[in-house]
Amino acid sequence: MDALPGDTPVAQAIAQALVEGFNKHYRIFRETSRRSKELFEAGEWQAQLDAVRERVQFYDDRVDECVARLHGEFDADSLDNSTWQQVKLQFIGMLINHKQPELAETFFNSVTTKILHRSYFNNDYIFARPAIATEYVESYPPVYSSYYPQDHGLRATIGRIVEDFDWQRPFEDLDRDVGYILRAVRAHLGEWPKMEVNCQLQVLYSAFYRNKTAYIIGKAVNGYQEYPFAIAVRHGDSGRLYIDTILLDPWRISVLFSLSRAYFMVDMEVPSGYVQFLRSIMPNKPRSELYTMLGLGKQGKTMFFRDLVAHLRHSNDQFIVAPGIRGMVMLVFTLPSYPYVFKIIKDVFGASKNVDRATVKRKYLMVKHVDRVGRMADTLEFSYAALPLSRFHPELLDELRTLAPSAFEIDGDKVIIKHLYIERRMTPLNIHLEQADEAETEQAVYEYGNAIRELAIANIFPGDMLWKNFGVTRYGRVVFYDYDEIEYMTDMNFRRIPPAPYEEMELAGEPWYSAGPMDVFPEEFATFLLGVPRVRKAFLKYHRDLLSPEFWQRAQQRIRDGHVEDFYPYPLEFRFCNMFTAPDAAAPPASAPQAA
Repeated sequence: MDALPGDTPVAQAIAQALVEGFNKHYRIFRETSRRSKELFEAGEWQAQLDAVRERVQFYDDRVDECVARLHGEFDADSLDNSTWQQVKLQFIGMLINHKQPELAETFFNSVTTKILHRSYFNNDYIFARPAIATEYVESYPPVYSSYYPQDHGLRATIGRIVEDFDWQRPFEDLDRDVGYILRAVRAHLGEWPKMEVNCQLQVLYSAFYRNKTAYIIGKAVNGYQEYPFAIAVRHGDSGRLYIDTILLDPWRISVLFSLSRAYFMVDMEVPSGYVQFLRSIMPNKPRSELYTMLGLGKQGKTMFFRDLVAHLRHSNDQFIVAPGIRGMVMLVFTLPSYPYVFKIIKDVFGASKNVDRATVKRKYLMVKHVDRVGRMADTLEFSYAALPLSRFHPELLDELRTLAPSAFEIDGDKVIIKHLYIERRMTPLNIHLEQADEAETEQAVYEYGNAIRELAIANIFPGDMLWKNFGVTRYGRVVFYDYDEIEYMTDMNFRRIPPAPYEEMELAGEPWYSAGPMDVFPEEFATFLLGVPRVRKAFLKYHRDLLSPEFWQRAQQRIRDGHVEDFYPYPLEFRFCNMFTAPDAAAPPASAPQAA
């Protein structure tokens, strides 16, 4: 962009205010992330969950502060076009040596789009694409550390990696755990490869904290081969630390970063360096999802929308109404060539839905504040999203005009959607069950019940538990994605249906018992869930207890007692306590990397 006329001193001051606003945000963000190490060491699990929830609001608070400052100090609404262009130029200059330039650019967009009219959103006044490269940004401490096993041997090197995280709580038996790691790696590889001259272990400097676990993320480099790994560190019953497992398959590590789980707490000076490293071990994971899982949701949204625009430029299919049973609250559409669904709140809900638009938005925000335990899909929320009119199928436009006319408008060759949620596309569970054989049905129903259990003990009651409100991921995991009726478990009243005063009342069309708005009768679940015999058989085999109030009441009581449950984002058989029944610190054979 060429130099433009305008009030340069004012533009420079505004740009400086924007940089200061972002720097304040990221300083607070890092302080919270850094504190997660202390909470992990202290075993303060509820405080860890609270910190993740509170961090979600940090960004919007700082944006609002900066908007108020620009209005108060510079009368931002009265600035002319050339001044705003100068603001952007000055801002770019201030990011030349910045450690988080991509995040600062997104912050700039967030502030200015609250001030400018939306007609400016895709022109030179904001960062429609990045202006500052993020490759090779220097970091202190470094993004990752390198360890060379040929110097001291593989066993000692792994031990040193763990010790370098400097956790103040001691390990039960680190040498035993390192032995487990060596056994697991040997079993995974089949045989130890010859050590090449460049053999090294690269480990991200900060641990990744979530729930009750700290993860060490890294990769081994040997010749032209790279081997990713994630080591899970937890608290034992003794109060000391132990290594629970090591994950070695890229796809299993990718599952750790699933958007159906809570965000990680990670202390990063240069987040782009962390994302670049993570992409080297999970090349199929979009950068947008990695930023989101690192707690940088706004950056994730920015990169997602840029990716979507690029995809639209290189594809020609149309947005269509999503297949499956139509929802009563949401109008859902999709782009067949893109693995996401787009959800708009309807203007009029189904007669059985006693909620309003504000309640639905509050429920979707609630999902970001809770531990999703791998069972609730995360959503990206957008306002005034502009999509090409030519890509909308006529049937979808008719649905929009009929069911959500206030939610969109057509502006030239664009459809402007005023409020939009975007989620990863999954196969609706009801469709999966229609196509499943008996074995697949049993597995899906088993997963469905487990999803309900895990949500319950994480303090989430799904509300509407119909099969159509759950999806099946590409890994066969069942995930909930319809949130307009979710509630906290502790707010519900789970009751048993009282006996009818006389037998004839059981045949009446109306219930003989009263029910408040938060009353739930688990015995009724069977009526609308178990009409298909093979589904009923599988459900009663594994999850009969979900049809009685006692399960739900016990879950409530544990939550009220302050108990934080254990959730493992990997199979239980991968835990060392289940893999190895006795300590075995067998060293790798002579052909493996050893001390020089």
